[in-house]
Amino acid sequence: ERVLDRFGELNLTPVCALELEFYLIDQKRTADGSPQPPLDPRSGTREKVASVYGIDDLNRYETFLAALTEAAKTQNLPVSAASKEYAPGQFEVNLKHQADARKAADHAIFLKQIVRAAARKAGFDATFMAKPYEDRAGSGLHIHLSLVDGKGRNVFDDGSATGSELLRHAIGGLQSAMPESMLFFAPNRNSYRRFQPDMFAPVNRHWGVNNRSAGLRIPVGPSEARRIEHRVAGADANPYFALAAVLAGVHHGLTRKLDPGAPAKGNVSRDPDLALASTIDNAIKAAEHALTLASYLSEETLTLYRETKRIETQRLRKIITAPEYDWYL
Repeated sequence: ERVLDRFGELNLTPVCALELEFYLIDQKRTADGSPQPPLDPRSGTREKVASVYGIDDLNRYETFLAALTEAAKTQNLPVSAASKEYAPGQFEVNLKHQADARKAADHAIFLKQIVRAAARKAGFDATFMAKPYEDRAGSGLHIHLSLVDGKGRNVFDDGSATGSELLRHAIGGLQSAMPESMLFFAPNRNSYRRFQPDMFAPVNRHWGVNNRSAGLRIPVGPSEARRIEHRVAGADANPYFALAAVLAGVHHGLTRKLDPGAPAKGNVSRDPDLALASTIDNAIKAAEHALTLASYLSEETLTLYRETKRIETQRLRKIITAPEYDWYL
């Protein structure tokens, strides 16, 4: 809300939509407690084949999707589409864009709830863990964002595929604020396992037109719908904090007229940006020196969030893992 007030000063309204990726998993875990892909509802065999955007995959999981549709209708949740993602048992659900950013974040919270409920009803579990499998793609929280002025005009639209000068300034701000925002986008130790080359998660601050290997993507489509897709956050991120960090970056870029550089072309997922934290410890350190976010969020908010994550990480570090016993006992 504090960040949104800053857009009111510019007579601009953020229009947002959030997308969540997740895995359906078997309700039974493996012997060591790890998740495993679900049994194919049609054949009864364990899912193991990668398939992206498969229509047949949606048909096979129609019981789950029907339960999800019913729950969304009951809760008046604007679910607009569901798609099969790359890994076995992985899906994505999209929400309709909202001119109330707070409501868009609310919808993401409710979506997680009904996905889990629909999964149980269909005989599965669902997880929004960023990286539940070592060798498979992680799950992201993708934030779509445009800005409209007092007349309802999308100020990111100038008729071109790359968008207006304001859009480019917004991207510049997102690039500038990203290093200190990583703790909001990747809030725990597991979150950082998602950032690997060729694993559909961005490893740098590049932007591009319809380039899914870039962390900041300009989707193709009608120019009046020109927007930014921020692809950095994991599905485990808090939607309110993640969206606040994104909005802060956008406002920062607009008011300082930051230049994002030329759009990236081709696969840029093998070009890691050393300015971005690769571990939770580095993300906590970066948040300690957050200059941009500190001017949008209160110091108390930043401190409480950062220290909560520090304590959580310290507790996790004390746990002795199974591989440690296997390797060192």
